[in-house]
Parts: sequence; structure tokens; C-alpha cells
Amino acid sequence: MPAGEEPRRPRLAPHVRLTYDRARDRHVLLTPEAVTVLNGTGASILSLCDGRRTVAEIAAELRGTYKRVDEDEIRTFLGRLTKRRSIVHG
Repeated sequence: MPAGEEPRRPRLAPHVRLTYDRARDRHVLLTPEAVTVLNGTGASILSLCDGRRTVAEIAAELRGTYKRVDEDEIRTFLGRLTKRRSIVHG
């Protein structure tokens, strides 16, 4: 990260909700345009996107649950959701 640049702290966009869909027996990301069905890892990542944690802090927390955590994969996942305007960064 360049000197003086604040770490990015991802959070769900105001119009997006992470919820559990009992009919699908999965977590889903609800947006006005779509419902995205998530796997367990995706739901875990998004549940930690609260606007306070950096991606590095999210990865560190996930290491307590998952054997292998790749921070670059988390960044890629969040980058895709940022392009879809489901994630914003503070």
C-alpha cells in the first residue's frame, strides 16, 4: 500500500443484505436486481465486511476457521462484488 494511503475497509452497500434463505438452505446476498447464492466461505467473508475491518484483518479472522486462507482470493472475490456495487469501501 502506498505511504499515507488508508487501508480499505469493505462493507455491504446500503441497498444490499446478507441473509440466510431457508428454502435454499444457504446464505444469499440480496440486491434490488438479483439474489446471489453464496457458499459457506463467501458468506463468512461477507459477514466480516462491516466497514471496520481491513481485508488483512478479515483474512486473519478467517484463519481461525479455515485451514487455507488466501488474502488475494478474498480481494478478488470482494473486487467482483465491488464491480457489481454490492460492496463499498470506507
